[in-house]
Amino acid sequence: MGAGKTKRMPRAVREQQMLDAAVRIFGQRGYMAASMDEIAELAGVSKPLVYLYLNSKDDLFTACIRREARALTEAVRAGVLPGLSADGQLWSGLRAFFDHTARNPDAWRVLHLHARTHGELFAAEVAVMRAEIVAFVTHLIAAAARDAHRDPHLPEGEVAGLAEALVGAAEALADWAGATEGVTAKQAAATLMNFAWAGLGDLMTGRPWSPPEEPEAAPAPETAPEATTAPEPVARAASAQAG
Repeated sequence: MGAGKTKRMPRAVREQQMLDAAVRIFGQRGYMAASMDEIAELAGVSKPLVYLYLNSKDDLFTACIRREARALTEAVRAGVLPGLSADGQLWSGLRAFFDHTARNPDAWRVLHLHARTHGELFAAEVAVMRAEIVAFVTHLIAAAARDAHRDPHLPEGEVAGLAEALVGAAEALADWAGATEGVTAKQAAATLMNFAWAGLGDLMTGRPWSPPEEPEAAPAPETAPEATTAPEPVARAASAQAG
């Protein structure tokens, strides 16, 4: 489409229009296969205008990652309402996460698939987003433990590990839900809630699971010293041959 056919509109609006098109193409094609011509066509602008606004394909992809990462983190934060119980906070956060990824499948593929596999700079952008979500979940778990028994006994490292595990499970389940026909965002959130809360609920009320006692290791058997002379039958045979 020629530049002469492009309707005049505010730069910010036009740029978001380009990013919308780019997220769709990057999400469906991947970074390498995505065409700037196709992005411009879908956005209804000329390719030179895309380069004028966003400099290069790398810069365009980075802008997509940053916008979608910000949208996801804001959705999760906004979904957790203050004053909810510990399970209510976890449930509302999971619902917000799965609702957002289900409504924006191309954006989720950009963040969780394509950005991680097309260079360290892109992967680093996603890592910033993920670290922010893990930190938020870590805070939720710590606050829930504090509210549950007033004197939290969860070590800081354990809380951080629980948050990493929960976020990792949510990411994997979002991929599964997106690839499985008929699975709704609510069903995906309930699946993870049922998986996680049985353990977290006990943990919050001071009933952690403990591994069974391991039997003490048996002492290693003593090894016989290496023989320095040939066994007696072999020695007799050697003497007979020598005689």
